[in-house]
Amino acid sequence: MTRFYDIDEANEALPEVERILLDLRDQRAELIRLRDAVLQAKSQERGRPPLSPGADEVVAPVAGDTRRIRLRMQGLIDQMQAGVTRLVERDVTLREIETGLIDFPALASGRPIWLCWRLGEADIEWWHEHDDGFTGRRRLSDLT
Repeated sequence: MTRFYDIDEANEALPEVERILLDLRDQRAELIRLRDAVLQAKSQERGRPPLSPGADEVVAPVAGDTRRIRLRMQGLIDQMQAGVTRLVERDVTLREIETGLIDFPALASGRPIWLCWRLGEADIEWWHEHDDGFTGRRRLSDLT
């Protein structure tokens, strides 16, 4: 059974949800960095030019390090799955890790809606219909 949040309950949940989202965002960034290091190592092993590193220089691992990096990647994936599970247990819907976009299920005049929030916002100030996404967000003050 889905839990429906009122605005106060959703705002009270934000500190814990925010910690989970920040962890997920950091873990995702680390996973991408490690993936790029493995890809760069593979391209060097095949004699291809290395991938162009971005602002943060990616150092390609030696072949023996690849296994260690893959184990670290699996650990990050496991941590991310645990974080997503913690959100699911709270009936919070994760929309995007990078921006920390989430929705809380709610009811407005008996119809289901989403209370919409993302990292960097102080409190929940937005909502949208179930069929609308982020682009359909409207201010809570417009809720009728």
